[in-house]
Amino acid sequence: MNAQVWQGILIPFAGTSLGAAMVFVLRKKISETLQRILTGFAAGVMVAASFWSLLQPALEGAAGMGTWSFLPAAIGFLAGMGFLLLLDTLVPHMHMDEQPEGPRSGMKRTTKLILAVTLHNIPEGMAVGVVYAGWVSGNSGVSQAAALALALGIALQNFPEGAIVSMPLRANGMSRGRTFLYGVLSGVVEPIASLVTIAAAQAVTSVLPGLLAFAAGAMMYVVVEELIPEMSEGKHSNAGTVAFALGFVLMMVMDVALG
Repeated sequence: MNAQVWQGILIPFAGTSLGAAMVFVLRKKISETLQRILTGFAAGVMVAASFWSLLQPALEGAAGMGTWSFLPAAIGFLAGMGFLLLLDTLVPHMHMDEQPEGPRSGMKRTTKLILAVTLHNIPEGMAVGVVYAGWVSGNSGVSQAAALALALGIALQNFPEGAIVSMPLRANGMSRGRTFLYGVLSGVVEPIASLVTIAAAQAVTSVLPGLLAFAAGAMMYVVVEELIPEMSEGKHSNAGTVAFALGFVLMMVMDVALG
């Protein structure tokens, strides 16, 4: 792989790490309103990225199928949703709108919270991997600029996620160094998922439209299952809605302007 691909893979991971580093800057706890804003922004970025960076290229890549050009995107999207549903069911974790003080099993609260954000990062890593695979293949309609726009967009929404996983651990009395480390570790799965997806897409380039849609479906599962409920609960939920709109527009502008 060339340097541009490695750069694209590592940019989102850097976003998570910078977010985790907020434990060295902020106080011990993020306010509910700020967490709602950060979550809404992340959701907006992911929804926009799912369409402009993933579903649209998937539909364009299958245009040669004529009337049935929607099929790879439809099947891939549903498969991606199903994949995350399976992971969500099998992997014990804490949902993002739960408080760390109330675990539902004997597993340590720290591990459950890290697993929650780790699950979020899997589809994001897949999304970055598949768009770079599409750019490298040269026949998917994905440009280098569009792939970079997605990587930057994912990094932007990873920043609040890195803070959301680290700050509650700090509030529970964990040292800043350890909370930062756990936040960084929650993002390690992202470049790994990117590399696996790139390898799979390069091995079978004919299924690239389906893989693009698969990543979109997986990301949308996270948005609908986790992020939207969290940004909408409690008082002043409109703060999350406004942040969602800002994140959506920012990602749309980046993808259209750079793509």
